[in-house]
Amino acid sequence: MTKNPLKEKLMEIKIILGSGSPRRKMFLEELGLEFEVRTKSVEEVYPEHLQGKEISDYLAQLKAEPFKAELKSNEVVITSDTVVWHNGVSLAKAADEKEAFSMIRTLSGDWHEVITSVCFTSKNFQKTVSAVTKVKFKEFTDDEINYYIEEFEPFDKAGAYGIQEWIGMIGIEEIQGSYSNVVGLPTHLVYETLMSL
Repeated sequence: MTKNPLKEKLMEIKIILGSGSPRRKMFLEELGLEFEVRTKSVEEVYPEHLQGKEISDYLAQLKAEPFKAELKSNEVVITSDTVVWHNGVSLAKAADEKEAFSMIRTLSGDWHEVITSVCFTSKNFQKTVSAVTKVKFKEFTDDEINYYIEEFEPFDKAGAYGIQEWIGMIGIEEIQGSYSNVVGLPTHLVYETLMSL
């Protein structure tokens, strides 16, 4: 029986997922990885001059900082951050319904970029990779936006939406790039990077 090439490659390495995201956890499970979830709280603040990918790179690396002192020689921690980038502005997680409505209304009928950076950190090295996916939304009615926010409460997601949820099913007209990246992890890059360790 043929074995999972990634699992074989990582026989000597212990993977730690430095995220409490159920979506990221699901993706690593689907890649066939054995891993431990360890979370550390970090204040997600970045220098104002950063743009697009620079923001997600910075935050993914920032999230790895608290792990550095405790990593054993055979451990690799994976941290990541997703940014929704639209007209030169980063749309983070919405604080409340009003902010979520405003974000989705801004994205309505237009293209935006979803950028996810993934940082791999061990005792001796750090590597950060990122993917950009372009997403085009239809024009939403106020009722559609309100229904989505009330039913799905997307406050833990960049840009106040989850592509895998109702709004993605009814609203996405076009997508250019990795779908899993928009959900929260560019799995092809994670596989590639882990295979090259």
